[in-house]
Amino acid sequence: MKQDGRNRTKAYAAGALALLAFATACGDNGDGAAAAPAARTTAPAAPQPTGGGAASTAAGTPTAAPAAGDAAWAKWNLKPLAPAPAPPADKPIKLERTGTVPVFSDVKTNDKVVFITIDDGAEKDPKFVEMLTDLKVPISMFLTRDIVKNDYGYFKPLQALGNHIQNHTVDHPVMSKIPPEKQKSEVCDDQSALTQQYGTAPLLFRPPFGDGANTPTLNNAVQQCGPRAIVLWRESMQIHDMQYQGEKKLKPGDIILAHFRGPKELKGAAMTEMFGELLARIQEQGFSVARLEDYIQAPAS
Repeated sequence: MKQDGRNRTKAYAAGALALLAFATACGDNGDGAAAAPAARTTAPAAPQPTGGGAASTAAGTPTAAPAAGDAAWAKWNLKPLAPAPAPPADKPIKLERTGTVPVFSDVKTNDKVVFITIDDGAEKDPKFVEMLTDLKVPISMFLTRDIVKNDYGYFKPLQALGNHIQNHTVDHPVMSKIPPEKQKSEVCDDQSALTQQYGTAPLLFRPPFGDGANTPTLNNAVQQCGPRAIVLWRESMQIHDMQYQGEKKLKPGDIILAHFRGPKELKGAAMTEMFGELLARIQEQGFSVARLEDYIQAPAS
């Protein structure tokens, strides 16, 4: 397994070492990319405050978010990505309010789009907020309470751009190594904290390292705590390159994993550099970046 580095935040370094055998991608620089096998199933988080997401016409048909101009891309030494198409009115992922939650690592779509998800929240670089403000590239943020609680406010400008905040546990444990009640508290307590801080309950959950995603124990915990789907990934971003599962190329609907990481974990590179490399890899393969939640239908109220 290709590794750019093995250093993790101290709070969960032990868990990362225990999960090397899973070949997953929750390491600092992308310790790996293969998550536990996931179903290609059914969708978006409930709308979160303020814009940047898909717009709507007077008839209610979703339209694509406004694209950044060439000057914004040039500022970050990047070529413009092709604008994402308008999200489908008939969402490919449809979530239910009760029952077993689906597990998925990609979205069934013919649109040549991929989805960027960024985990945990360890690095809080203001230049990254500036970059997303300029480029208007949508992301989904899976945040870990004990990693972000020292600065919940950092993520609010990112949320204000239309990016959704999702659940990634309280302190990033290896979920299969802890008892059922602890699994439940990891999901429920993060759900409560993120809902209080950001005003909207996360609809999606990602287990650290992808561990336990397909187990009844974790699925029961997620059901009881509020998220309606478990989200894994098909690719993970390293410092300069992506690590793939299966074919070494992107496919329509793939979910990509990255992390809030800084120079200590990225061998001197800033998070903006890593994200720019990610966008370049996506652009080279002719894909656009869409908002994951725009392809998901939330449960009816």
